[in-house]
Amino acid sequence: MRQIFLDTETTGLEHKLGHRIIEIAGVEMRSRRLTKQHFHSYLNPEREIDAGALSVHGISREFLLDKPRFADIAAEFLDFVRGAELVIHNATFDVGFLNAELALLDMAPLDTVCHAICDTLRMAKDLHPGKKNNLNALCDRYGVDNSQRTLHGALLDAEILAEVYLAMTRGQESLLMDLGDDQANAIAAASHAPSTRQHRAQQVRRANGQELAEHQQVLAAIEQASKGKCLWLQGESSG
Repeated sequence: MRQIFLDTETTGLEHKLGHRIIEIAGVEMRSRRLTKQHFHSYLNPEREIDAGALSVHGISREFLLDKPRFADIAAEFLDFVRGAELVIHNATFDVGFLNAELALLDMAPLDTVCHAICDTLRMAKDLHPGKKNNLNALCDRYGVDNSQRTLHGALLDAEILAEVYLAMTRGQESLLMDLGDDQANAIAAASHAPSTRQHRAQQVRRANGQELAEHQQVLAAIEQASKGKCLWLQGESSG
C-alpha cells in the first residue's frame, strides 16, 4: 500500500478568511517503509502572515517572496499524491486549506485524486481518550525523537508523523507488510513459481520368490477367514 504522510504550514488558522498555504510536504511510505521519495515546496502566499502563525513556524513573508505560488506546483503535487492514502495529523485543517487552494484554480477537491485520507489525530483520540494528542505529545508517548522540532516545519513534521504512525499501528499489520517491497514481491513470486526441484527417476523393486510365497500365504488366510471373499485373489483370477 502506498501512503503519503502530509503536512502544511499556513499564514493563519482560517482558509475561509483568505489565509493561504506557505509550505507543503509529503513523504512516501510503501509497505510500512519510507521510500526516500518526497515532495516539498515553500510557497508565496501573496499576502501577509499572521503574527501567531509566524511564531509557530518562523517562516517570514520576506523569505517567501521569491518562492513559487501554489498554482505553479499544483500539478506536480497532485501527481505525487495521486492514488495514495494520505495520512495527516488533524486532516480537517490541512485538507481544508488544500481544497481552498485547489478551488481557487477551479480544480477538483483532494479526495477525488487520492485513494483515502487517514486522520491520525482522530486515531490518537480513539486510542488515548482524554489525553493530549498533538504531535509532540505522541512523540513523547511513543518514544519518537522530535528533538529537532524547535519550530513547526512541514517536511520534518511529515517525517515525524510517519514514525508516530508506525508506532501507533505496530502489531496491526501482517509480517508481509513489515517487509520491503522487494522482499514481499520475491516471496509472492516464489509462491507461484514452478518448482525447480529435480525429480529422480522412480525405481521399481520386484518381490523375490520368498516374498511372493509369504504374500500368497497371507492371501490364503484372508480367503479362508472371509469365506471366499478375498478381493485380491478375485482380482488375480480375473486378470
